[in-house]
Amino acid sequence: MSSVAVLTPESFAEHRSGLKDQEITGCVPEDEAYIPTYLEAFPPLPEKGAPGEKAGEPASAWGSKIRPIKASVITQVFHVPLEERRYKDNSQFGEGEEAKVCLDIMQRTGAHIELSLAKDQGLSIMVTGKLDSVMKARKEIVARLQTQASATVAIPKEHHRFVIGKNGEKLQELELKTATKIAIPRPDDPSANIRITGTKEGIEKARHEILLISAEQDKRAVERLSLEKAFHPFIAGAHNRLVQELSQETGARISIPPPSLPKDEIVITGEKEAVALALSRIRAIYDDKKRKTTTISVEVKKSQHKYIVGPKGNTLQEILEATGVSVEMPPLDSSSETIILRGEPDKLGPALTQVYAKAKSVMVVEVTAPAWLHRFIIGKKGQNIGRITQQLPRVHIEFTDGEERISLEGPTEEVEQAQAQIQDIIKDLLVRMDYTEVIIDQRFHRHLIGKNGANINRIKEQYKVSVRIPQDSERSGLVRIEGDPKGVQLARRELIEMVQRMENERTKDLIVEQKYHRTIIGQKGEKIKEVRDKFPEVIINFPDPAQKSDIVQLRGPKNEVEKCAKFLQKIIADLIENSFSLSVPIFKQFHKNIIGKGGANIKKIREETNTKIDLPTENSNSEMIVITGKKCNCEAARDRILAIQRELANIKEAEVTIPAKLHNSLIGSKGCLVRSIMEECGGVHIHFPSEGSGSDKVTIRGPAGEVERAKRQLLQLAEEKQVNNFTAELQAKPEYHKFLIGRGGANIRRVRDRTGARIIFPSPDDTEQELITIVGREEAVRLAQKELETLVKNLDDVVEDSMVVEVRHHRHFVCRRGQVLRELAEEYGGVAVSFPRTGAHSQRVTLKGAKDCVEAAKRRIQEIIEDLESQVSIEVAILQRYHRAVMGPKGCRIQHITREHEVQIKFPERDDSAAGQEAPPQENGEVSPDAESAPRKCDVITISGRAEKCELAKTALLALVPITVDVEVSYELHRYIIGQKGSGIRKMMEEYEVNIWVPQPEQQSDVIKVTGQIANVERAKLGLLERVKELQAEQEDRALRSFKATMSVDPRFHPKIIGRKGAVISQIRKDHDVSIQFPDKGDEQQDVIVISGYERNVEEARQAIQQLVAELQEMVSQDVHLDPRTHARIIGARGKAIRKLMEEFKVDIRFPQPGSDEPDKVTVTGLPETVDNAIDHLLNLEEEYMLSVTETETMAAYMKPPSRYGGGGGGGGGEDSSAGPAKGFVVRDAPWNAPGNKAPDMSSAEDFPTFGAGVAPKQTSAWGPKKF
Repeated sequence: MSSVAVLTPESFAEHRSGLKDQEITGCVPEDEAYIPTYLEAFPPLPEKGAPGEKAGEPASAWGSKIRPIKASVITQVFHVPLEERRYKDNSQFGEGEEAKVCLDIMQRTGAHIELSLAKDQGLSIMVTGKLDSVMKARKEIVARLQTQASATVAIPKEHHRFVIGKNGEKLQELELKTATKIAIPRPDDPSANIRITGTKEGIEKARHEILLISAEQDKRAVERLSLEKAFHPFIAGAHNRLVQELSQETGARISIPPPSLPKDEIVITGEKEAVALALSRIRAIYDDKKRKTTTISVEVKKSQHKYIVGPKGNTLQEILEATGVSVEMPPLDSSSETIILRGEPDKLGPALTQVYAKAKSVMVVEVTAPAWLHRFIIGKKGQNIGRITQQLPRVHIEFTDGEERISLEGPTEEVEQAQAQIQDIIKDLLVRMDYTEVIIDQRFHRHLIGKNGANINRIKEQYKVSVRIPQDSERSGLVRIEGDPKGVQLARRELIEMVQRMENERTKDLIVEQKYHRTIIGQKGEKIKEVRDKFPEVIINFPDPAQKSDIVQLRGPKNEVEKCAKFLQKIIADLIENSFSLSVPIFKQFHKNIIGKGGANIKKIREETNTKIDLPTENSNSEMIVITGKKCNCEAARDRILAIQRELANIKEAEVTIPAKLHNSLIGSKGCLVRSIMEECGGVHIHFPSEGSGSDKVTIRGPAGEVERAKRQLLQLAEEKQVNNFTAELQAKPEYHKFLIGRGGANIRRVRDRTGARIIFPSPDDTEQELITIVGREEAVRLAQKELETLVKNLDDVVEDSMVVEVRHHRHFVCRRGQVLRELAEEYGGVAVSFPRTGAHSQRVTLKGAKDCVEAAKRRIQEIIEDLESQVSIEVAILQRYHRAVMGPKGCRIQHITREHEVQIKFPERDDSAAGQEAPPQENGEVSPDAESAPRKCDVITISGRAEKCELAKTALLALVPITVDVEVSYELHRYIIGQKGSGIRKMMEEYEVNIWVPQPEQQSDVIKVTGQIANVERAKLGLLERVKELQAEQEDRALRSFKATMSVDPRFHPKIIGRKGAVISQIRKDHDVSIQFPDKGDEQQDVIVISGYERNVEEARQAIQQLVAELQEMVSQDVHLDPRTHARIIGARGKAIRKLMEEFKVDIRFPQPGSDEPDKVTVTGLPETVDNAIDHLLNLEEEYMLSVTETETMAAYMKPPSRYGGGGGGGGGEDSSAGPAKGFVVRDAPWNAPGNKAPDMSSAEDFPTFGAGVAPKQTSAWGPKKF
């Protein structure tokens, strides 16, 4: 007979803790085991709010109360009858307007909406989502899918604000709740009707809610009571206590205006009964005080009124509380000193005593102290004055800036103590402190302060003084020093010494190329810090990188500045020397040999020559190796690199002598000539010496035969160039150059035309500013040289001449700091023109310079005078709104017109008032007749100059007036023209310098407006039309790409066509440039594949898929039975082993899913021969792995621990286990053990119903009543 061991919670705990020595075995008698009751094993859930439940009762077995979890997502369902549906067409249900509206609402609110059609053709709508989203969606659905009705409800005007609520919150809540639109008339509208729009049901709900709000407000009342202001304090009581008690007793709200507000109206609000009661009580208080009180007036100094009032009026409230007397104070802005006391006669005396006591409780005293001592009296961070205010907290001490007085205010005794303490501090400071003032030029102030206040802070700390340097805005040179007398004198002496040093210091500018600035400064300023440490008295200023300036400024004592300048120049010279660079052409195949194994060769050359060597990257086409460092070191490195190349190949080097002056012409523009020779001669390298070296040697390097060929071509080209490239040089002073060139290049052009030679003048950057170069055929050069020498010789003969210029024209020549005279000097060989002093009334003008220059200058002056005398002024009317466009950025367009036409253009003052007025239209740069007849002053532009030039300038100005042109562009193309975030339209506007206006989408207009100058508008119009053509071509291309074709493929082949992670299908898509769409899981036609793209590409992709399917159809599938215990080993970690096996045998292997009916069935798919090979391999693997599995299981059997509840040995429990089934878990007093009940049937759908299946209960179950 077998027995059942029952393990109770107690026995299990004892077993775990080792308290029981006795081991539980299978021979324990059943009656000795404790069997729990049903209620102990399954304690009932607590009833919510069960009757009789007490706070003191112990918690049930299920713990404390379970807080209900509120769902965050709700669902609402409502019905729209057929007669109220806005869209009644059911033929396209789910695709028509209703579906579009629902989709729009879902996107806007975030709620999920489902529509269904009832049998009565009504619409059922289910809305799911968060409460707020559902309410908003419901309101929009009702408004857009249901026909709307409207109704009005009339309530008193004063109740409207309660319907609106605070910030309109109540109205919004009401609209959401009822899904209606509620329109409340404005406050200035006399109508009391509220209009409600929505469904009939919603209108009824909203109407009901509004009438409820109004009915609630009908119960309330408002009373306004006008009583004399003087009696308000008696009604309010001290500290408003009386009115608060009244409010609590009656339940009404009482509002008494504050004393500062000149109103006598008391407002009472609340329930009608409460308001009536409060009103009667207030009237009773007023009548009583009116009858019993009297007044007295007293005069008190105005300055003492604030002490009677007290902080926030507390003192007045204290007097009222103590005596029952109200004290009426005159307004602060009034000059009256009369105070009125109102109260019962017997209480006026004590109140008056208190008033006088409060008035005299505070005194004001003034202490005299020099203004400069104030901050020392206050102390650092207010330490000195803080000690006094801590001891005497009721004393208020006030310092007045710039005045020699300190005000003390507070109780008499404390003020006297504070006065004595401050006077002691003043006496002590006057003995210990002194001040002095020094006049220092304002330009030295920032140097005295130093960087971040370094200098002035050092002086302050060293001498224990305070130094006040005025702000730049004060424009004062007065520096004040305060502190210890001795420290003041020492600080004064040091400041004066610093100023004297600064007066003697010198500023020097060093010209250093900006590219060297960063190197001189060093990383994080380390190198320049060393220089500054070496010359601490010199301030070194580098220009801002954005300025593109080469000037480095040094400032400091003269000797130190000179030393620092020499030191920096040496650093710069070293930098320049070490930054020499040369390029060596080395054939690409030899670069790796120059680098060497692990970079050994190149590293050795770099170290031994002390140079930097940069080689081009492997994927670069360049063959140049760049060497940087000192010139001699660079040349040594170059020789070593070339030697390596010569050793590796049959490379020959030849030198050709070609005059240096021909080098540039042989190289050609951007090296085109020399490059053509190198390419033609098998890639030889031709190296010209650096410019300015003066060397004539040109090096040719490469294969022997090609070097000779390149040499012949180069010499032939040089011979051709030399014939037409004779050069001569001529010296002439720089100031003569402009005269030799002539106005607009007239003089030099004549020489060129006569001789045929080319004359080159030095550029501003050239070092030789006097050198003029003549290039051409030898005879032409000689002739041009002779002419120029004659001109220069004549210019060297200085003469003095004079001419008469009317006094009225003098100002034109000397104004703008003599700009016209400077231009004359530059243009005519430095001729000096002297006009008489202002007020001399002389007309004689003196000219001094070369004879030809003087004559040319006289002719030019005469031309200027003729221009001045023939000057006219004309007006041109252009609307003010176009002036900015006419001027251009920074006035560049106007400047161009004034220079080109030699006129003056003046724009009128801007008239903002006229900007809003209607002006006659001006289109395409033409002024309308109305505008010409009455132009506004703000539209008139004045042009001054010669009549013919003024007309030309006028024409140029009118050409700048913007015009607007309409361009027809199909509305569908507008968004493509605008581009992403407006990038396309912005680019066009910048490119064509126009403004392009595209109509708003809702207008659906085809007209694009282009505004700007005529030429720009035309270009923009053409560009826009060109863009339209491109877009139309793109549309046509998209149409061609949209060709679609379908093909039927057995779904079982789809995974193979897709491939692992889509590799196969991605390759087909890429190869044929098509889109391939497979059916979704829910689609009816699971075998249809859709291919889209160009028709030809689609056909090719279809053929590729068909070929793939044909290959797949040839494949076979075979099942092989493998022990499931070996599956994991065959698959390997993360499928690595099985993937390798599938790749090796070109097959697909599928293992059974967990829980499969045939757990040992493995399917192998592929070509017949590969499948057989794969199966053989799998069987071999199974045999191999099974040996290991068997061995492991055998070991595990011997290693198993003895059974806890069976016998002690391995097989002892077998007999017991086969003897009979275990009882399982046993409980007493279970419901099914009661008379008439039975245990529930687990296979019964009634006792254990499935979710969603409603089964009507036949009888009451032993488990209690069913809950649904």
